[in-house]
Amino acid sequence: MSDAAQPTAAEVRAAAEAVKAALDRHLDAVERRTGDDDPDVYEAFNALAAAAEAYDERLYDRYDEVTPFEIPGADDSLPPYAGPEEPNALSVLIRRDYAVAEPQRLLAQAQRITDLDPEAEEPDEGERTAPVVGGSVHAALGVLFGEYEPDEIASRHKEFGLEEGDSTLWVSAADELPEPGEWLSTPFDHADPQRVVCRFDVSAVFDEEDLEDDLDEEDLRPAP
Repeated sequence: MSDAAQPTAAEVRAAAEAVKAALDRHLDAVERRTGDDDPDVYEAFNALAAAAEAYDERLYDRYDEVTPFEIPGADDSLPPYAGPEEPNALSVLIRRDYAVAEPQRLLAQAQRITDLDPEAEEPDEGERTAPVVGGSVHAALGVLFGEYEPDEIASRHKEFGLEEGDSTLWVSAADELPEPGEWLSTPFDHADPQRVVCRFDVSAVFDEEDLEDDLDEEDLRPAP
């Protein structure tokens, strides 16, 4: 890097001051936290990660030195929040992945729902109707998700022959509520990571990491 492109000493000092301010903000949020998933703590964590990374880069570019900072998950975290300080509206974006682990169970449950539908047309006497669901997993999924709310499916997924994958929930701030029907044609195209107030992820990866940590700790224990 050329001398002209290097940050100035004042810029490095300003980056260091930003880290100090972010540390104070993070500690203050932790001291005032209201629960394990407090959004203020999450936001302060991301701000601290971004400030530490910026300082590390400027310090290296100017003085060829590095810091000992290493914030877990910082590379995968959301960017610093840049939405309104007092949001007037919000969007809740949810993604849940499932594998169709037992297709026959899924088909049976969907057929049962169809058979119990009070609005289904009664066949004429002597007339035999074909199953609505039949062997179509596509049709069965439509019946299942048309009958139950997503939260109920999440709590009963095994009953429906489904296996849970990863899931995530984003709470995103907005300046105002969109007009009715405005985003329905492209509901997932306008998610702005910089407007996410808080985010909650569930994944088997986290359980595997915890298990690996436990195994590592056991390896370090002295033999009896």
